[in-house]
Amino acid sequence: MEDVKKLKDEGLMKISEMKSLEEVEEFRIAYLSKKGLVQGLMMQMKDLPKEEKPKFGQVVNELKQELTKSLEEKKQELEEAKMNAELQSEKLDITLDEYTPHIGTKHPLNLIVEALEDCFVGLGYKIAEGPEVELDYYNFEKANIPADHPARDMQDSFYINPTTLLRTHTTAIQMRELEKSEGKMPIKLICPGKVYRRDNDDATHSHQFMQCEGLVVGKGVTLSDLKGALEFMVGSIFGEGTKVRFRPSYFPFTEPSVEVDMTCHVCGGKGCSVCKGIGYIEILGGGMVHPDVLRINGIDPEIYTGFAFGVGIERLAMIKYGIKDIRDFYTNDIRFLNSFKRLD
Repeated sequence: MEDVKKLKDEGLMKISEMKSLEEVEEFRIAYLSKKGLVQGLMMQMKDLPKEEKPKFGQVVNELKQELTKSLEEKKQELEEAKMNAELQSEKLDITLDEYTPHIGTKHPLNLIVEALEDCFVGLGYKIAEGPEVELDYYNFEKANIPADHPARDMQDSFYINPTTLLRTHTTAIQMRELEKSEGKMPIKLICPGKVYRRDNDDATHSHQFMQCEGLVVGKGVTLSDLKGALEFMVGSIFGEGTKVRFRPSYFPFTEPSVEVDMTCHVCGGKGCSVCKGIGYIEILGGGMVHPDVLRINGIDPEIYTGFAFGVGIERLAMIKYGIKDIRDFYTNDIRFLNSFKRLD
């Protein structure tokens, strides 16, 4: 037992004085390996009386466990000290200026387009796209606007040649989709995209702007279905409780046609300077698809009916975000764009 106590005191003293991991390994070999000093004590058990062997074996095992634990703690301490020393020697000068990349945000027009897509995709509509350089045939003629129709004067256009132009509305996409449908019903789609008209740029007009048109064709489609769809649309963008109202209007590809107003988002319909005391703000046009448009596209208007609408993306964005000048969307002023980071 005296040998055990002596070995324990000696071992713990050496562990406490260790300065390197090399000393840890040397100690392990000398004391705790199969040929080490602790194992040497176990070899002495054969010379002990039978009744003392259990007690001696227990004491030697406890010695081995204590030395092992103490050695592991010292090893961990020395490893941490070594790592901290290496970190200090490899220390970076963090006082140098760092490079912070500019993180952009979604354009406000894209925010409106995404809101419209989320709204109508949830109602089962598909999103359709088409070319911006379009044939007169799809842009005008298939939409019931022949070459001699006075409605063409309402859309002074950018012609590439006598049969090709920059599309003046995304109605051209609707006409292409009607043609592709080959009479298969129902049709439910929206078609957001850029359009072009020869207009003088000012605070509320631009030669380039964005539209989102919608089209539904099937059996039993009525004007009340159009109102329900538009009420859902304005509610999802401007908040529940926003109402819409229809006023008679004229468009060559719808009959009857309507101008659509919504309750003023500022005063809630009570009347204010924004809505000029009326309580409503005009936002879009629409109506029932003209029977001639259905016939031109090979659809029997005696069996099928439909509604269509078209809304200006800039119009919605200006109302929703309180923007006074449509040109702000296209001047690439980073200060203006950064103001929409909170909405992205």
